[in-house]
Amino acid sequence: MEPRGAEYTHGVMGSGEQGVAAGGARLEAVSGPLKGKVFSLAETEVSIGRDPSNQISLLDSLVSRRHCIIRKEADAFRLVDLESRNNTFVSGVPVRERVLLPGDQIRVGNSVLVFQGPGGESSTDALLQLDATPAPGAATVILRKQDALYLQPPRPEGLPATARTVRDLNVLLDFSRTLNSVRGLAALQEKALEAVLGAVPADQAAILLTEDGADGFSSIAGRDRRLGANHAVHASQTILNRVLKENIAVLSSDVQSDDTYREAESLLERRVHSVLAVPLEVQGKVLGVMYLEASSPGSRFDSDLLQLVTTLGNITALTIENARHLERLDGENRRLHEELNIHHSMVGESKAMREVYEFVSRVAGRDSTVLISGESGTGKELVARAVHLNSARADKPFVAINCAAITETLLESELFGHERGAFTGAVAQKKGKLEVAEGGTVFLDEIGELALPMQAKLLRVLQEREFERVGGTRPIKLDVRLIAATNRDLKEASRSGTFRSDLYYRLNVVSLQMPALRERREDIPLLAAFFAAQHAEKVKRRVAGISPEAQACLMRYDWPGNVRELENAIERAVVLGSTEVILAEDLPDSILEETVASGQPVNALAEGIREAKKVLIERAIEQANGNYTEAAKILGVHANHLFRLIRTLNLKPKRAR
Repeated sequence: MEPRGAEYTHGVMGSGEQGVAAGGARLEAVSGPLKGKVFSLAETEVSIGRDPSNQISLLDSLVSRRHCIIRKEADAFRLVDLESRNNTFVSGVPVRERVLLPGDQIRVGNSVLVFQGPGGESSTDALLQLDATPAPGAATVILRKQDALYLQPPRPEGLPATARTVRDLNVLLDFSRTLNSVRGLAALQEKALEAVLGAVPADQAAILLTEDGADGFSSIAGRDRRLGANHAVHASQTILNRVLKENIAVLSSDVQSDDTYREAESLLERRVHSVLAVPLEVQGKVLGVMYLEASSPGSRFDSDLLQLVTTLGNITALTIENARHLERLDGENRRLHEELNIHHSMVGESKAMREVYEFVSRVAGRDSTVLISGESGTGKELVARAVHLNSARADKPFVAINCAAITETLLESELFGHERGAFTGAVAQKKGKLEVAEGGTVFLDEIGELALPMQAKLLRVLQEREFERVGGTRPIKLDVRLIAATNRDLKEASRSGTFRSDLYYRLNVVSLQMPALRERREDIPLLAAFFAAQHAEKVKRRVAGISPEAQACLMRYDWPGNVRELENAIERAVVLGSTEVILAEDLPDSILEETVASGQPVNALAEGIREAKKVLIERAIEQANGNYTEAAKILGVHANHLFRLIRTLNLKPKRAR
């Protein structure tokens, strides 16, 4: 990463959770669609997100509608992530909530915003001043990693047995112990600088960290031997650029006499004699730079010191990378805890189900309409109940309505209720399901089966948030959350005219596609064990587990009926089984037939039954002269069932001509 130029200034990161006094603070966009713009943080709360209503609106698909906010407190600015889809990062670490420090880089989607404290451009206490200097001259020493004495694999002859080498090794050992005792990225940088100044004759030390995809530095920690922490950091832009680009250590030991530094005003004014910069590198990746200066004439740096500081930088880089990794893990751990803390009745640990749990955790706190799609039996109602249970409406009713199970003539009365005398048989006023669910959640299952007239009435409810009972004239206000589910492709249905497109777009505010069971086979053993225990308790029968052969059959079957079919299969096995373990022969014939058809042995009995079925079917077809419909009658089964048997048994009988 190259700093953006000699005039670029950047706040110094201090230690701990010290805030910045309110007033005059701002954000500067250094990358993304708003690059170059500066935003004041004068308001009490500034929101960032994709929606145009945010004070900082980012047109980026990776950014949530309301992604995060920056809230002004008494003496600080606090960033709060609003459960964004792709997280908010500060200095490369995902955060939920954090007090901002000057120089913090906030990454939201593809944008990076640098937080500047009040007076950040004029205050000499909180600036990184970069001197624009040409390439250093003859008084410069370059050290590449392959030449670093203490970073090479052990050699047979060992290291030179000099007093300097022994002292350096003791310094490196103490330095490693010191850093390994510190937790937290900011505290680690401060401790590293304190230890460096304790071991090296430098007057000023700084750690400048970069971040992928962003200009400048994501954090800056500086320390002065006399002034301590939180002071101005001055540096040579040319040296920093070279260290970052080439991954080399650079030593300039005579700044005052070297003509190449004649333009470096801050270095000359402060009588700096030596400058040393080493890369903070881990596995070929440069995280930043450790930068040292010496102003005392008797403290000039030499090549031996360059060897030592290069290794100190390597140790520092490793501990910084580990600290960042731990903070990332901590953020992920918090996210998973939030996900696991949602209340639900679903079973599964697959990636597909973790995405479902994350969806529930994200949408439950909102009041948006939800559309759940997926094949029959995938658990759409369980997701709807989970959204309700984890919402602010959890103590209010959850009302489920199966649109396919109620006739069109009764559905309107079922949904909206009716007044007395509205139709024959309406002997009293009746509240509809929508009214009963007031304050809670209404779940409309199989909404794709709604007739067009009912679709129009439901659309009005969604738009106006009010309805009228059948036979009534008074509008009734409604406060419910609507969750709909379907196993149909509503988008295609809206194109063909069987489903209103305006209703589809009203429903499709937040959508979820439920995975089919065949798409998450790793959950089958877990689900099977759950259902076995559940139904064994119901029928008061001991079931110790499922045999390996039965497990194999369950894993090979495609489950067109999804979780519902699996539950029915396990319930049948529990009821009909005769041992404490569910065996393959306890499973339905359709599962065994498909397993045998795949060429996998189940047992001799299953194979014998399969062969007997083949003989009976072939004989019936032959007796019916190849007429499948007549053959089905002879066998006493429906023709569709016969076709399925022919397919699963891999039969190829001749048809009637």
